[in-house]
Amino acid sequence: MEKDRRTFIKTTVLGTAALSLGGVLPGFAAKNYRNVIGANERINVGAMGVNSRGLALAKNFAMQKNCNLMSVSDVDSRATEKCVSSINEITGSRPKSFGDFRKALEDKDMDAIIIATPDHWHAPAALLALKAGKHVYLEKPCSHSPAEGEILVEAASRYNRILQMGNQRRSWPNVMKAIDEIKSGVIGKPYFGKSWYTNKRGSIGVGKLSAVPEWLDWELWQGPAPRMQFKDNYVHYNWHWFWQWGTGEALNNGTHMVDLLRWGMDVNYPVRVSSNGGRFHFQDDWETPDTQVISMDFEEGFTMTWEGRSCNARNIEGSSVGAMFYGDKGSLLITGGNGYTVYDLAGKEISKVEDKEKIDPRNAASPAQQLDALHIQNFFGGITKGEKLSSDIDSGHKSTLLVQLGNIAQRVGRSLDIDPANGHILKDKEANKLWARDYQKGWEMKL
Repeated sequence: MEKDRRTFIKTTVLGTAALSLGGVLPGFAAKNYRNVIGANERINVGAMGVNSRGLALAKNFAMQKNCNLMSVSDVDSRATEKCVSSINEITGSRPKSFGDFRKALEDKDMDAIIIATPDHWHAPAALLALKAGKHVYLEKPCSHSPAEGEILVEAASRYNRILQMGNQRRSWPNVMKAIDEIKSGVIGKPYFGKSWYTNKRGSIGVGKLSAVPEWLDWELWQGPAPRMQFKDNYVHYNWHWFWQWGTGEALNNGTHMVDLLRWGMDVNYPVRVSSNGGRFHFQDDWETPDTQVISMDFEEGFTMTWEGRSCNARNIEGSSVGAMFYGDKGSLLITGGNGYTVYDLAGKEISKVEDKEKIDPRNAASPAQQLDALHIQNFFGGITKGEKLSSDIDSGHKSTLLVQLGNIAQRVGRSLDIDPANGHILKDKEANKLWARDYQKGWEMKL
């Protein structure tokens, strides 16, 4: 029976995804009809990292009628139990739970895994999953360092598995339409793009060395990263602001919008990257910039920027998040939702496409559940019928690399010259030391 199911997953379409959003997401009444497609015809999925965003993703996957959310893994026992209970409410059955996701990977019935851990785990976990023969849905950013991204690109090819990055806007219908309009010339030749993210985050204070909570496996939480003593202001969300594990606001939120710019302008690697900013708002343990402007120049004659303000929530163009394309015939704005607006050169609105679906870009857990389901279904389509991925790992790595280069420029304090053929930093030994990260001995990524 299992052999038949695996053959099905490799060769057969798992039902036809409805074009409307309502047809994609069954909603919380999913258990009423999730068995229309037989259990043996569903994709068996595990979830790794199920606190906050990971919990929202696991629930969204579980709501898909062609998915069996079979296991959840987390180093936080509280998060594991909460996720198991949530999945049980949706499906009527409790998935297996693991403290160590490597145990979950041993299950030969698992087809794919969701990875929504802290950033330092993204690439190493994805590599282990690919080696175990699993397809991977990997939250952005795809890697902690550029070197890790390159390894994942090669690994997906070598192990012949689907690897989709979770920059979900690539699957949002009206955002896709906006990009098509840009490429069809609605604003003429685009030559400049700006993107941004704003928020009003508080101080994380000065952490104190303390005992590791009984619910946390601190050793495994650190995993590939060199060991540090536990402090009371690291877990859960504040790790974003420490270079040891996080990648700052640039990769936390900038990845999404810079990806839209790169997509619309149809470029790959820049020739020059610079960054200005710093930690200005509070005096605390926060290491990454709370204010940052990254600028990227391309040999095609394009320039793009990303502005991040973590501690001042004043909107740009009326939105907390967005991407604006400027061309020689007009401009096109994509904000946080599934829509866009076209303007002429004088700034007059020419056309506007909107979606009734409400989006909250500052919601770290689940800003757009129904729209994100489209990205999940695209992932499933890649597995079952070779459907073109909205964001394969090659594309995901290129967009992630842009903001990684910005962070490297920020850390060394100067602009970087980049090889437009492969994105590598030219003639800068100090900057190139940040191309790869240090690992805890025994945790190095090896193909």
